[in-house]
Amino acid sequence: MTKGKKLFINNCSSCHGKKAQKTLNWKRTLKDGTYPPPPLNGTAHAWHHPKSQLERIILNGGQLYDGTMPAFKNVLNKEEISYIISYFQNFWNNEIYNTWFNNAGLTR
Repeated sequence: MTKGKKLFINNCSSCHGKKAQKTLNWKRTLKDGTYPPPPLNGTAHAWHHPKSQLERIILNGGQLYDGTMPAFKNVLNKEEISYIISYFQNFWNNEIYNTWFNNAGLTR
């Protein structure tokens, strides 16, 4: 098992699913007015965000986005967060990944 997969399974899968697929109705608010965890497999909006924003969300939690995701700043370090992001990006198709990559201004 890769580091990213192990970290994702241990820290993220209970809400986002083992293959980053959970919560099909992620745009619909819950009864308390918060949003459920979006899928991270390319079917929601995670790929619209630069890596720096994905890192901030993981570090600081989802409260700024009307979500309930806890902050992981006392659980995961920056390297571990990079492994997690790389893991769920593996579920993105090539078109989505390339769009994200190009919009982020990254170079190969």
